[in-house]
Amino acid sequence: MITRRDFIKSSAAVTLGATIQPGCSSKEEASKTTSPKPVSKPNILYVFSDQWRHSDHGYAGNEDVITPHLDKLAGQSVNFTHAVSGIPVCCPHRATLITGKYPLTHGLYLNDLSLAPEHRSIAHCLNDEGYNTAWIGKWHIDGQGRENFTPPERRQGFEYWRTLECTHNYNKSPYYGDSPEKKYWEGYDAIEQTKDAQDYIERHADADSPFALFLSWGPPHAPYQTAPQKYHDLYADKDITLRKNVPDEQREEAIETYKGYYAHMTALDDCMGDLLKTLDANGLTDNTIVVYTSDHGDMLHSRGFMKKQQPWDESLRIPFLLRWPEKLQNRAREISMPLDTPDIMPTLLGLAQTDIPDEVEGMDHSKVVLGTQDPDTDHVALITCPSPFGQWSRAKGGREYRGVRTTQYTYCRDLNGPWLLYDNEADPFQMDNLVNKPAHASLQKKLDDRLNELLTKTRDEFLPGPELIKRSGYVVSSRTETVDYKIPFNTANITKSPLA
Repeated sequence: MITRRDFIKSSAAVTLGATIQPGCSSKEEASKTTSPKPVSKPNILYVFSDQWRHSDHGYAGNEDVITPHLDKLAGQSVNFTHAVSGIPVCCPHRATLITGKYPLTHGLYLNDLSLAPEHRSIAHCLNDEGYNTAWIGKWHIDGQGRENFTPPERRQGFEYWRTLECTHNYNKSPYYGDSPEKKYWEGYDAIEQTKDAQDYIERHADADSPFALFLSWGPPHAPYQTAPQKYHDLYADKDITLRKNVPDEQREEAIETYKGYYAHMTALDDCMGDLLKTLDANGLTDNTIVVYTSDHGDMLHSRGFMKKQQPWDESLRIPFLLRWPEKLQNRAREISMPLDTPDIMPTLLGLAQTDIPDEVEGMDHSKVVLGTQDPDTDHVALITCPSPFGQWSRAKGGREYRGVRTTQYTYCRDLNGPWLLYDNEADPFQMDNLVNKPAHASLQKKLDDRLNELLTKTRDEFLPGPELIKRSGYVVSSRTETVDYKIPFNTANITKSPLA
């Protein structure tokens, strides 16, 4: 396995000059207080949604969507304006998020696989530093049935648990705690999950040890028309501006889809506001790192496509706001350097002054966040689709690709060679493919060289998806080209790296 030391020249975490207080209070032992004891390490509140693309926020320039709480948060945060989901699909993103490894390393490059327990997750690292760790909401890396119980040994170290593998029935949403008894969130699940997160924060406000709470919302992922009615009413008579790359023949359908998508978003924006109020009320704002992001975007009729996995910005680009008043003094700052999914874990561990496992492949950007190191303007994100499936299956026009996303450019190869090249500043809707045009030959070669460097570092031979699946020994559906979550779990589908 490639080590972190092999992958990057330096992985030293930033020194914040403080030591952790002893002790680790449980949920039952912690109690609410308005004057909490100070903790030496920051709390972490990591909030992410499913399928919320970067462009659809007020602070990102969308004048139709109503997101006042997130817009305010952006004004207090470090904003990675070019954050991307390097493999823009649910399960691979989540496994990469908590391990800091690329999908071909941890082996979860399809949906509904089961992440092997051998990986050292962000929760394991934080637990060892005395953190209380929690996961609320969608999990989607257990791969043993979307509504089945996940026992503690398959929770990758997270202690507090109010979670379900996956559902998109947001108004009759089951979940599990520590027992196999199936329970249900009342009403719209994101609101109830947020209330549970608020309760967790309040009960840990007086703890001697910090907490790391991951809240994973299912919306705004389809179905798009299932948010509470009051949020739909906000958009019922609203004029909607579509992205310029939505085909005219899909215009009417797209308008209705956008309205439902936005209704989910405004509901989640209110949830975010409630979380931030809870931090304020419990005196936790200053020393809590708040991250708001998403696992990937949604094509949402752009280019005539829906959903994710695809190499265009609607699918790839995600929001990424990070607020930490104690260290950042609520000064808004935009960073245009791309942030890739494997970078998130080591960056959070770096901010928490916590050891980063050697096998982590992502980059620690904590010094960039803190302003003690300049962003690397030459940094690129690796974007991949190792094996297309579902809405992006080969039967529906999907293809394997490898590429890079820089601040300005997108470049991709498929199995036949160079496929896409966009100047995203001159062409923000990616409607002019420059690939193989003589005037851009030098640029294309430069980006192709960067891609080759990354593929070498990650040991990626760029094989066809079926060959990767064969190497891993996975059992997949011929219809969907991924694991069939509706049939009993097959132990062959515990993730294995095809690089081994």
